[in-house]
Amino acid sequence: MPAADVHGAARGALDATRRHQSAQLALVYGMNGSGAIEMRGEGARVLLSDGRTALDFGSYAVTLLGQRHPAVLAAVRRELDAMPVSTRVLANPTTARLAERLAAWGDPGRLTKVWLGANGCDAVEAALKLARLATGRTRVVAVEGAYHGKSLGALAATWNPRYRRGLDPLLGGVTHIAADPAAVPRAFADGDVAAVLVEPVQGEGGVRPLEPGFLRALAAAAHAHGAFLIADEIQTGLRRCGPRLVSTGLGLEPDAVLLGKALGGGVQPLCAVLATPELYAPLTADPFAHTTTFSGYPLGAAAGLAALTAVEALAPRGEVLAGLFAAGLDRIAADHRGLVTRVRGLGLLWGVEFATPAAAGHVLMELGRTGLVVSPCLARPEVLRLLPPLVASDAEAEEALAILGSVCAGVPEEFRPAGGRGQGAG
Repeated sequence: MPAADVHGAARGALDATRRHQSAQLALVYGMNGSGAIEMRGEGARVLLSDGRTALDFGSYAVTLLGQRHPAVLAAVRRELDAMPVSTRVLANPTTARLAERLAAWGDPGRLTKVWLGANGCDAVEAALKLARLATGRTRVVAVEGAYHGKSLGALAATWNPRYRRGLDPLLGGVTHIAADPAAVPRAFADGDVAAVLVEPVQGEGGVRPLEPGFLRALAAAAHAHGAFLIADEIQTGLRRCGPRLVSTGLGLEPDAVLLGKALGGGVQPLCAVLATPELYAPLTADPFAHTTTFSGYPLGAAAGLAALTAVEALAPRGEVLAGLFAAGLDRIAADHRGLVTRVRGLGLLWGVEFATPAAAGHVLMELGRTGLVVSPCLARPEVLRLLPPLVASDAEAEEALAILGSVCAGVPEEFRPAGGRGQGAG
């Protein structure tokens, strides 16, 4: 496309966003891209309309396999030529294969039942509904700082009041507790708990790995009280944080694990609930008790099958990258004490906490201008999330760290705390 046409496309896209979606959204997009828009993805990079490229270490955890992973694209193209959507009255082989593969992949012999949807909220809604139907109870225990989505049922379990404002009453009976083992017994004191819903690492909540001791206490209490333990691994699963599933790696024995974001290989929207037969019992009794139009659509299932294979093949690469980022971010925290107050994370999910939300916002915008896309944390605006893809090279990892370090070094004084010293890495 000629340069003039490309620039015109950027102006047209931002103008259409402004007029038909949100003026604020158009402003944010325009600032983040310095007036450019994304045009094409390839591996760990996106090509912008002004000819620049940017490393994609964001995309809210969707692009674990990078942009347009060739194996996922090939699988989707084959399915596109065969049967992209299902009649929903006949069995589909691709969908059946994905369910079989997930049952064997997640926690073989325990999480043997699979429900498929299109996005993370679908998985949360399905799991909560199954828990209430299977137990006949209504209460749900979640954790302060949690983010489980913005649909009305999932929103009740999301902690941030910003997204709940003006929408009460939501799903009744959700109790949020502190991430402290001492808070666990009180959560079950009144009985009637159908489910415990927890993220092993809170992503939108500031990349906050929950202490294994707390998670084990919560799991033990759920099992002791006959409640279902639901691990929300929509962001942390699929080796984003190292193991296939953080919850099973910790020995929590969840009754359900929720997957999404990267499950479609960065090509198709896809989510899954991997469940025990006990939790899944309402759907065993009535398979139409919970359905969505695109649940288990073949195009998404084809992407999921290819993504699982690719993730396993790249697992050793993830360990190498995790080490590079752990060391590199520690260096940045040490070099910019006072501005960077903490870094924390697990595997390929990292949070960089700044002294103020304003400082984080400035860094976010400058990173976009300089060639690095990261994701903000919706509930913790002082934290920026780095989500490197498994396909990133060592050189690309070092480039990303260098860009972040350079941008931190150039933060103006008005965004820096006066005389403050941060806590560094931790």
